[in-house]
Amino acid sequence: MSDPELDPTKVTNQPALTSSTGRIWLIVGGLFALIAAGVLIWLLPLPPHGLAGAALAVVVLLYAAMVVTQLLTRRGRARLGVLAVLMLSIAAVALVSILIIAASQVRV
Repeated sequence: MSDPELDPTKVTNQPALTSSTGRIWLIVGGLFALIAAGVLIWLLPLPPHGLAGAALAVVVLLYAAMVVTQLLTRRGRARLGVLAVLMLSIAAVALVSILIIAASQVRV
């Protein structure tokens, strides 16, 4: 039977998490942060007031953390894992805040 650690179809064995330089995470994370920021800026005037601004600030800080991680950590799985977690965090912050703002706009 083959070694499960060498299975190329396993998510944790993908090149983006094993041998990448991390540049692709910065590019995709930057595009995602830009889209999230655009939506959040558009939602700034809507209640609950301050939520879109706070989420926007967190998205910018998370992307800045991605850049710092790329610059200050050694190449390898640890760096790539941190970049992946930070990008997913950008997605989670944007999604949750947008859903909260949308739910607050529903009139019963």
